This record gives sequence, C-alpha cells and structure tokens, in this order.
Amino acid sequence: MGSQWKWGYMKTMYVRYGEVKNRKEKSRILDEFCRTYDCHRKHALRLLNGPPPGETKPAKKKRKPFYTDRIISIVEAVWKASGYLWSKRLTSAIVLWMPWIKKRFSLTQKEHDQLVSISPAQIDRRLKSKKQWIRKEVFGSTKPGAILKHQIPVKTDSWNIKKPGFVETDLVSHCGGSAFGDFANTVNWTDIATQWVERKAILGKSQETVFNALTSMQHDMPFPLLGLDSDNGGEFINDHLYKYCLTNNIAFTRSRPYKKDDNAHIEQKNWTHVRQILGYLRYDTKGVVDAINNLYTHELRIFQNYFQPSVKLMKKIRIGSKVKKIYDVPKTPFQRLVESGKGNLHAIKAFENIASQFNPFQLSQIIEEKLDTIFYMASKTPRNLPVQHRFSLSAHPAPCRKNSALLPDIVPSPNKSELNRS
Repeated sequence: MGSQWKWGYMKTMYVRYGEVKNRKEKSRILDEFCRTYDCHRKHALRLLNGPPPGETKPAKKKRKPFYTDRIISIVEAVWKASGYLWSKRLTSAIVLWMPWIKKRFSLTQKEHDQLVSISPAQIDRRLKSKKQWIRKEVFGSTKPGAILKHQIPVKTDSWNIKKPGFVETDLVSHCGGSAFGDFANTVNWTDIATQWVERKAILGKSQETVFNALTSMQHDMPFPLLGLDSDNGGEFINDHLYKYCLTNNIAFTRSRPYKKDDNAHIEQKNWTHVRQILGYLRYDTKGVVDAINNLYTHELRIFQNYFQPSVKLMKKIRIGSKVKKIYDVPKTPFQRLVESGKGNLHAIKAFENIASQFNPFQLSQIIEEKLDTIFYMASKTPRNLPVQHRFSLSAHPAPCRKNSALLPDIVPSPNKSELNRS
C-alpha cells in the first residue's frame, strides 16, 4: 500500500466518519480504518477529527541541520586522527583534544560550543557514510603448552579489581597467512583496571624471547605487575615464566583451552591495538621488527595511553530478548591510572611530561608515516606454500590504510581432480 493510496483512503474515510452520527457506527468505522490504514486508534482519531485533508499528502517538515558542514568536517578530522574511535569515545576525545583543535582549525566560540555539545548518536548519523567495517579472518598459530599448565590455575570468573597491575597477555602473529619459517609476533598485554597497553614485537616466539619481551614490558609500565593471565600457548606456559612469577609474587593464571571469552579484554586489544594498525601482512626481518618496536614504544604508546579515551563495561541489563550494556564515562588509560592513586609516581610524572609535549594531530601524522615505512618493509609474497594453502594478503589489508596496492591477488584453490593429476 503506497503512501498516496493511503492518503486517498483516509480522505474517503474522513467524509464517511463525518457523516455518521451514531457512536457505535463511528466505533466500527474506526476499527476498520485502523486495520486498513495500519495505525494506532489515537492516531486515527486525530486524523478523522482533524482539519479536512488536502489533495495530496503534505511533505514532512525537515529540520534545518544544527551542525554545519564545517563542524562535521572537524569531527571527521578528529575521528581519523584519533584512530577511528567509537562515537562515545570520540566525544571525550574531542574535549581532551580541544586545545589542539582550536590551534589547528581556528574555532569561533559558537563552533567550540557545538563541538563539545555534539552527541554520540549525532556523530554516528553524520559519519555513517564514511564508516566501512571490514571483518577479517585470522589464522591462529598458538600451540598448547606442556604438562606444566596443570600447575597453573584456570581463571574463568570476571575481573573485579580496582587497582592496576593485573594484566591479560596474548601473542599476535604477523605471518601473512603462511606459518613457514620465522616471522614477527607482537606480545600484547592490557591492564584490567586502567586499560593501559604495552606491546613488544619479537622475531619468532621461543620461550626465552617471549620471556625477555614480558620482562621488558614490565619494566616500562608505570605500576608494578601483580597478576598475569594468558592463554595455553607454550610461549607462556613454560618453566621460565612460571618460576619468575613464583619468585616475584605475581599471580599467574590461564584461560580454558579454546575459550577466547576467558581473555576478552586482550582479545579486543589484539584487534584495536595490533591488527587494525599493522594489518595481516608478513613481517619476517629484524629491520621491520625494530621499526615496529620503535613505533610501539614511542608514538603509539603515548597516543593510545594518553590521547585515546576508552570505556569500561559496568553492567548488563536484560530487557526481554535484548541485553543493554551500561558503560562508564570514557577516559584515557592515563586518567584512570592517575585517579586510582596507585603506581610509580616518578614514572607517571615522567610519562606525563613527555606526552604533554605532543600535539595529537602531529602525533597521528607521525604514526601514519612510520606505518608507511613498515608496510614497505613487509614481505610481498608468502613463503613456500602448496597451491591449495596459499593465502591472499590482498584480502587482509590493514583497515583504513591506502597501501592495498602493494598486495597480490588471491590464488584460487584447485579442485580435487587437479590435485590428483599433480
């Protein structure tokens, strides 16, 4: 039923309803109108008792946009420079970045007021056409640890801690779809209370190499390590790390095998803090590992811990078949760390002194330039793979990057008859 047909039907019923004087007859006409017109009874009464309808249905009044194109372009610029943050995090980032936004865009007072008052829903609507969500397939390379894992307790309950120092850790491989030979891996961990992130790129994933990376990351953190939770990979479940945690009174726990939800915090960071940045290319040289570490330990560490607000899930409310998630106010990991009142005050102050010297827009540009160099150093082809197992890097570029031109095309898998002939 088209809108004009419904409008013509309404005009006919309007005349019939006005001519009837009997209350029961009016009620019967209302029932018929509600069924045919598909509307609520109160809405039908407003239509049939209202002013006479015109020849055509009046056009809906469109509200003039409150936010100008310039405001939306500034929001989009901040959105891109901040690493494509979620709208609720972006509103907090706009307030946090305001001193640099004023310098970069020469804001008027009216534009300033509009930027700090724009809502997350408005941002979602105005940037809807700009967003392109790409889902990728990840090929895991985790191998189970030895029998030592039975001495490490399994943690399945949710974290309920208020002080920093309890972290989840994981390993992200940069094999480009081919697990042949040595390639780079990112040792990634996040603090549960503050969402502080530390990363270290390594070549290979031997137990000693991973252990050295973890101890180096522990030294870089502005608070002591109190607890470590990992998966069941042999790079974590080993004698080096187990004895180290016992000696230093660090609670060492692990997740259940094949249950990624047990490590939900770090699995999320694997995507937002590693994959979205470095993509699915293959990095397998010492030079590119050094370049990645240079980015991790300098610009990216400051950008994501000092300039990128994040949210924490407070509770879930079930409403019928739906679940409503309640989040706290977006804050940066540095703000959460300062508010906790814990940690190494000297290290916190030193980090703040360095981070406060940066302009987030310039910092974002430096990160992009370093990523271009890293992408250029990536291996262009997978190692010796059988034809049926070849994996295309062009299907797995780094999201929101412009370097997809340097990736090869997909090599289709042969059918069974071709494999038999070979």
